[in-house]
Amino acid sequence: MTAYTYPLFDLFGTMLGFFVLVIWFWLLIVVFGDIFRSHDMGGGAKALWTIFVIVLPFLGIFIYLIARGGKMHERAARQAEQQNQAMDDYIKQAAGTPDTAEQLAKLADLKSQGVLSQAEFDSQKAKLLT
Repeated sequence: MTAYTYPLFDLFGTMLGFFVLVIWFWLLIVVFGDIFRSHDMGGGAKALWTIFVIVLPFLGIFIYLIARGGKMHERAARQAEQQNQAMDDYIKQAAGTPDTAEQLAKLADLKSQGVLSQAEFDSQKAKLLT
């Protein structure tokens, strides 16, 4: 019975090929995500980039990265910041947390009623404003 041996060089070549394939799909996902997330392009430009990347994938991806790659990080960071702000707003709304002006008005009412001293009022006000 003959045993087939898989040379170490072939193993490294297979691993490299798999790695390149994973990176290629990751690049496709990132580029398509950036194309459709981009607010500075119209629908026609998005359609043309999409067709270009589908018809000539290697050339399309590389040209897109050269032409628009510098701003990809900025667009992704802006999108993440918007999502973060929307999540924070939703959490505040769902928790029913009053805004700072309402809390300051309540503190002023408590101070005027004599419940809080001036030092306690100043301390709580400083906490709210930081």
